[in-house]
Amino acid sequence: MTPQLQMTEGRVALSGDWTLAAMLPRLDALRRQLEQAGKAALPWDLSQLERLDSAAAALLWRVWRNAWPTELLIQPLHRQVLARLAELPAATPPPSSPFNPLTALGGLALRFLDNASGLLILFGRLWLDLAYLARHPGEFPWRELSANIYKSGAQALPVAALVGFLIGVTISYLSALQLQSFGADIFIVNILGISIIRELGPVLVAVLVAGRSGSAMTAQIGVMRVTEEIDALSAMGVARSQRVVLPKIIGLTLAMPLVVLWTSAVALAGGMLAAMAQLDLSLGYFIDSLPRTVPVANLYIGLGKGVVFGFVIALVACHFGLRVRPDTESLSANTTRAVVTAITSVILADALFAIFTRHIGVPTL
Repeated sequence: MTPQLQMTEGRVALSGDWTLAAMLPRLDALRRQLEQAGKAALPWDLSQLERLDSAAAALLWRVWRNAWPTELLIQPLHRQVLARLAELPAATPPPSSPFNPLTALGGLALRFLDNASGLLILFGRLWLDLAYLARHPGEFPWRELSANIYKSGAQALPVAALVGFLIGVTISYLSALQLQSFGADIFIVNILGISIIRELGPVLVAVLVAGRSGSAMTAQIGVMRVTEEIDALSAMGVARSQRVVLPKIIGLTLAMPLVVLWTSAVALAGGMLAAMAQLDLSLGYFIDSLPRTVPVANLYIGLGKGVVFGFVIALVACHFGLRVRPDTESLSANTTRAVVTAITSVILADALFAIFTRHIGVPTL
């Protein structure tokens, strides 16, 4: 039966089938009639209803402004439908409050503490895994470790060499222009040696590795979360930290100083060629002056930075990879956060290195 609405004898009477399928042909007209009846503040008679579904109940409840009418005549079964709807919490729009700097700062602080605690837990888990593998060396994931060293180290050598060579040429060319004006051409060796070996080599490689290998680690672990491979490992009794996280962190920590050494050597070669073309310095003079003007401590500092930067990048990448929820939006967001956080952490670590090693490896006049 089609839904009917009548306003007679000082009351609103509904009859027929009040279901979505029955109301659709004349839904707009029924809605207007219900709104007019709601404004009249009359008793409601729903005793003649044949059927009442949740769509019609929601329409009536909205007309009644989320409250029971003062006088209502209705069958018990239909009252239960409306009662279930009345028990639902009212949907309220989020408050549109103006921007509050204190609230925003508090939200950033809470997110920082959440990520810091997650990194600390992952760091502790790493040491527990190392202690376990020290007692059970046969279970060490050598194959995963070698694969990560190859992916994050050997495969990064071409792009690192290209960027390092161009950076060396650029620094040498720009420095030569300034040194020529002061007649201090020979100091190009000092500038190139200390700036590349101590600072630019490790930081440049760290930024490249964070964007290349760090994002790949986060994406790989995130895809494993989306496809439930991480849960499958846990179901099979395989520790995810030992098979997934530990090889990545150790692999990048071991490969990073080697990539730093390679990039610094190529950057020095590029700077050497540019100095030969710009300042007419001989290759023999450059090679002979480099060990005397740049103390070997700078090389140790650069390699130490490579170890620390590799560990930080891998730890941050694995942390955000494990925080990926099973949806693609979370995967892309956490990959972006991993790269940004890794680069920021590398710069902070480099600043700490500069503070604590300011009196090491710097020749004094």
